[in-house]
Amino acid sequence: MDVNKVLFISQEIEPYMPKTEISTVGKELPQGIQEKGFEVRSFMPKYGCINERRNQLHEVIRLSGMNLIIDDTDHPLIIKVATMLPSRMQVYFIYNEDYFQHNLVKELETESSPEDNDERAMFFVRGTLETVKKLRWVPDIIHCNGWISALTSIYIKHIYNDDPVFRNAKVVLSLYGDNPLNTPLNNRFAEKMEMDGIPNDYLKDLEGKEVDYAGLMRLALANCDGVIQHNADAPAEFIDFIKEKGIPFLPYEERENYIDAYADFYKSL
Repeated sequence: MDVNKVLFISQEIEPYMPKTEISTVGKELPQGIQEKGFEVRSFMPKYGCINERRNQLHEVIRLSGMNLIIDDTDHPLIIKVATMLPSRMQVYFIYNEDYFQHNLVKELETESSPEDNDERAMFFVRGTLETVKKLRWVPDIIHCNGWISALTSIYIKHIYNDDPVFRNAKVVLSLYGDNPLNTPLNNRFAEKMEMDGIPNDYLKDLEGKEVDYAGLMRLALANCDGVIQHNADAPAEFIDFIKEKGIPFLPYEERENYIDAYADFYKSL
């Protein structure tokens, strides 16, 4: 595959979030891929703990102003952007005050109001994809990091599959070792996804049920074009599921090699 443009959809990116395994990947991987000559775009949620003044975030008026309907309710989409130095890589932030705090807070909204995590993930993923459409930027690869980005593959395969921006895009998901979704998504998750246009056939096993991390990941993995084992401790049940489905898979690579390996994996899809 001829790969020139890579879209990164990340749960956390350093330095906007504290240093963790996933926030470090959110920073290092796009920068490393950019240094290899690829064109990249990075997106993450605009959590309330992010200091806009210190990080020099500003609203992109031409991209903001759209409303996304989730569970029959309008939610305004606000797009902010910052430039990461010294790489000059731009990071776009998806924001809405219904799902993300306006003022600085210590605890992440995903922890303080977990009852909204299903809609929060839906809003973040749809907001990212709609913004990419407005940018008129056509990605070859969409690489997802973190559970809040996991719905990307099912949206791409079942709602945006005929959109010229995403028609040929391949969705890649990274697997990590921990379970960051401490509270299951509420039992109306499948219903809300159906209202968004996802076919019932893909959700019937989840109807009326709370969806835990394993259930969310299986839904995402089943619609991916490729999966990367980023952590040596990634759950064996997911790896078995990937092999059973015949999904292209990149096993764990040591840190010093992983950016080269990921770039080659993108091209192999």
